[in-house]
Amino acid sequence: MTTTRTNPPTVRAPTGYTHGVLITAPARRLVMSGQVGIAPDGVIPAAADVQISQAFANLRAVLEAHDMTPANVVKVTTFLTNRDWLPAYRAARTAFFPTEPPASTLLFVAGLADPAFHFEIEAEAIA
Repeated sequence: MTTTRTNPPTVRAPTGYTHGVLITAPARRLVMSGQVGIAPDGVIPAAADVQISQAFANLRAVLEAHDMTPANVVKVTTFLTNRDWLPAYRAARTAFFPTEPPASTLLFVAGLADPAFHFEIEAEAIA
């Protein structure tokens, strides 16, 4: 499997994501449901930054269950319920994807499936 991450010079330079990821060889594709900040024991932390960290931990667990790592992620879609939490999200995203970040979409929404949730991230990965 080969991937090429592209940021054309004719498009504004991205900050923490990649404009395009080209997959040029057969690969296993993993499509992941949205991960929220709920711990394995069912606890939903009140703090948004803790939920964001937990959601990324959940995402990592799903990847590892399929013998993948964050480096395999080619696309994420992220949902936040408050713009004030954007810095916490960006810090967590940078820590999770320290090099070659995936293509990314970020949406601010009025709410998620449970009013206690502040953050959700869904992803696609290839290997």
